Order: sequence, then C-alpha cells, then structure tokens
Amino acid sequence: MSNLTLKQFRYFESLAQHRHFGRAADASGISQPALSMQIKDLEDDLGVQLFERAARQVRLTRFGEEFAPRVRDILRSVDEVQDLARLAQNSLSGRLRIGVIPTIAPYLLPSFIGHLTQAHPTLDIHIRETLTPRLIEELSQGRIDAAIVALPVSEPAFEEVAIFEEDFVLVRPDIDADRPVPDAQDLAQMQLLLLEEGHCFRDQALAFCSMRSALPREGLDGSSLSTLVQLVGAGIGVTLIPDMAVGVETRSANVSVARFDGVQPKRTIGMIWRKTSPLTDQFHEIAKIVGQAAQVRG
Repeated sequence: MSNLTLKQFRYFESLAQHRHFGRAADASGISQPALSMQIKDLEDDLGVQLFERAARQVRLTRFGEEFAPRVRDILRSVDEVQDLARLAQNSLSGRLRIGVIPTIAPYLLPSFIGHLTQAHPTLDIHIRETLTPRLIEELSQGRIDAAIVALPVSEPAFEEVAIFEEDFVLVRPDIDADRPVPDAQDLAQMQLLLLEEGHCFRDQALAFCSMRSALPREGLDGSSLSTLVQLVGAGIGVTLIPDMAVGVETRSANVSVARFDGVQPKRTIGMIWRKTSPLTDQFHEIAKIVGQAAQVRG
C-alpha cells in the first residue's frame, strides 16, 4: 500500500460522490480512461474492490462504503494543512470553494465576486450552488470551505455569522396592484405559489402564513423564483420572493410588487464554515465583503 496517493483519494472521492465515471472525470478535470486507470490502480494497491461497475451506474462495495469517510477525513485534513500554509503567508490566495443557496446566488454573486476578487486578486474562487441540506453535507465533508445561506443552520460543528436581514415581498398579477395587501392570514387562503420541497425559502414563507409544509400542494410548486414569478404574471396565483430578487425576476413579468403592513416576513443571511478551519479570521473578513456587496446591490 506504499503507492497510495492523495490524487487517487481525490479521484475516489469524486467517483464516490458522482457514482458515474464520466461525471466524476469531468469534475476532476481528467479523461474518463485516466480516472478509470487511477481507480483501478488504487484498488490494486489496496487489494480489494471499491466499486461495483454496472452499465449505467457505479456503486460502492461494502469495503468502499467503509473506506469513503476515512478518505474524506484525510482530504479534509490535507485541505486544512493547506489553509494553515496560506494563513502563514498572511494572504488569502489559492482555491476557495464557497457554497450558495439558489435564492441568493443569482442576485448577490455578481457584486460579491467583484468585491472579493478586488480585495484578494490571487483567489481562485469556486462557486457551488445547491440547497442548504446539500451544502451542510458538503461543508461537513470538506468539499466546500464555507457557505452563504439563510440562518440559522444550528449545526454544532459550524461557525455561524449573521450578515444582514432581508424582507420578503408579495408578487401578484399587475391587475391586482391597487387592491389592499393581504395579511398573513388572508395570504394562507390564496393560491400561493412556492418553491418545491427542500428550499429553506419555502419553509420560511410557509411559516409566515402559519401553514404546514406537509399540506398537499399539487401543481403549485416551482423549482426557481423565476418560474414562480412568471406563473404569477400569467395569472396563476401569488408568490413571495426575497427583496434582493425583485429587480431581476420582475422586470420581464406582468406583475406588481407589494410590501406587507405591520410585521414583515424576513430572513437572515449569513455565512457558515467549520469551526476547525484555520481561516476563521479570513471568513469573518469575507462575511463583511458579502455585506458590502449586498449594500451595493441594494
């Protein structure tokens, strides 16, 4: 086993994550034959099979399942050693993997990345856009370094820093622009379009209306805020969107935007990262840059 390499571990981790040689090769930046050879060499060095190869799918063997978390621990430790080295250089440079939820990414990232690259021009920024549960999993496993999400996440292993609060606004057909703004109780009785299960924004909107997420809602869920707004413009119900999305999502739809009277539905945007990360001070700095980007955007 003296020939085991970190490169092999990273390829194993990619294949274990994607369960497909082609997608794992693309994610790793190598050809599929090269990835297959590296995995075969790793299995030969270990003397045991790690994957079951089927026609269209790859599965971890029983040993592979036991091997995977240990590989993740090794790779996470190596990444943290590299972070320590960057810290010793008194500069934030090299690869930085940041996760962002879909209801933030399109609206905040252009300004944020511009501010971040201006402050740290040698950073190699990698963005991962996906839902909060997936970001939590990938952050725990060391696949990303930090994430911009809606708080709280309440994971004991993570540091959480609140950055700013953001109101939700009501989007309804343009013909309803002069009607009174419904309160939360009235809104719960309307045809309310929401993001599909898994989006934290869906849960926040339901909480404002005191509605249960388990209620059957066939045909009323969308995969993006853009879809919801366009449906409203076509006369199908109403929806809530975060304030940061208004300028982008409503400019091409026949809708009106209204703010609620009294208690405003809102969310807290913040950053999370592993408490064990050596870059805690740097992440606090990046959180401030996120706040600056949000102000410029607003």
